[in-house]
Amino acid sequence: MENNFFVADSTRFDEFDIRILQEMKRDGRISIQALSEDIGLSATPIARRLKRLEDAGIIKGYTALIDEAALGFEVSVFVSVKLDRQIDHGLSAFEAEIAQFPEVVDCWLMTGNRDYMMRVVTRNLIEFENFLVGRLTKISCVAEIESSIPLRRVKSDIARTL
Repeated sequence: MENNFFVADSTRFDEFDIRILQEMKRDGRISIQALSEDIGLSATPIARRLKRLEDAGIIKGYTALIDEAALGFEVSVFVSVKLDRQIDHGLSAFEAEIAQFPEVVDCWLMTGNRDYMMRVVTRNLIEFENFLVGRLTKISCVAEIESSIPLRRVKSDIARTL
């Protein structure tokens, strides 16, 4: 019996689609021909399936994974932020400010006792301190900040697939 998977927009996925997503996650630069050989379908249906996955927004784009440490960015810090009030204007103002900071590589609006969780990347702790004191604390709607420094990454993945 064949497994069929569905997503909210009723796009149908089968085992070939799942294998395509897994291979693309492993190597986003894989050629259609190599993907065809790995999956066991000819190149034309593979190209059609990739296009359908892109059009459905399942494959959102293609990018290079960059080793931040190799570029000299040795420090990652997880920073949670609580705003003075969680109102539309405060959220928008905070998000507009954060969008301007290259040190913030990820920022999530959260539930719970903190409003945002960010991953901040800097060359060293002095640069992080300068960011924290000189920029983040200067945002008027910020009420509380809590920082956590990770010791080592235990697991890393791009995205979850079916």
